[in-house]
Amino acid sequence: MAEQDNILEVNNLQKHFNLGEKKILKAVDGLTFNIKRGETFGLVGESGCGKSTAGRTIIRLYESTGGEVLFNGKNVHKLEGGDRQQLYRKMQMVFQDPYASLNPRMTVGKIIAEGIEIHGLYTGKQKRDRVHELLSDVGLNAEHANRFPHEFSGGQRQRIGIARALAIEPEFIIADEPISALDVSVQAQVVNLFKKLQKERGLTYLFIAHDLAMVKHISDRIGVMYLGKLVEVATSEKLNAKPLHPYTQSLLSAIPIPDPKVQKSRERIVLQGEIPSPLNPPSGCPFRTRCPHAMDQCAAVMPEFREVEPGHFVACHLL
Repeated sequence: MAEQDNILEVNNLQKHFNLGEKKILKAVDGLTFNIKRGETFGLVGESGCGKSTAGRTIIRLYESTGGEVLFNGKNVHKLEGGDRQQLYRKMQMVFQDPYASLNPRMTVGKIIAEGIEIHGLYTGKQKRDRVHELLSDVGLNAEHANRFPHEFSGGQRQRIGIARALAIEPEFIIADEPISALDVSVQAQVVNLFKKLQKERGLTYLFIAHDLAMVKHISDRIGVMYLGKLVEVATSEKLNAKPLHPYTQSLLSAIPIPDPKVQKSRERIVLQGEIPSPLNPPSGCPFRTRCPHAMDQCAAVMPEFREVEPGHFVACHLL
């Protein structure tokens, strides 16, 4: 794929937190992937694997410890002043918790209009019309603009968060676990809203979640994270049909299949042991302490993250 087709390129990205007393938490430790214009890239893994930290470092809510993030060819972590503000016009984030990410003292109209005002896009009646149009786009009504966040359900609040992100017409949205705080009945509605908006506006998404079944439904390609590192990246189809990394195989075996015959014949891969602490990760392959196929080599050498089939990248000594 030609370089110019990538809206985002992440090269060896690191985010380490210094906790004092010589303790370094390596939340993100050497991520490399790209996202093509117009696609949805799903990032999955267990809680604590560093996927949300990765999203926040990409959009520069956190400064990176190492590596680089190129958005439309520009290094995100080197932009200053007006260039940085322009970046935030093109790149937005929808947060995990719709209860905490909206200012309770502001009306919904003011929350959505905040970005429009910062970037000086519309004024007066135009601004009001734009807010009403955005509310309509996410399935709410114009009269909702005068209400406060506490008057809405979780699903409605997340829609307000999406409208806020869309207000300044971004090209790229990082959705950080946008459905995990919502009821299951509402999750599918919000995912379908993301898909509809992508189609209408030509958006590109980084969709972060721990629910592989939902990510499979929305993503073109999926990256699987474990303990701050990517262990596998492939198209959604290929990853689900033929997962190559033992960790991905275990995650997929946990997703129930609606056909009782097929479900009965499947083998569930249950991982033994706990996730190691990112403060003290295992030597070599981070997954080796829970891997059913671990060999001596896994403890000695970190497996290289490489392309084993066209477009299918894996970090595993078995391959």
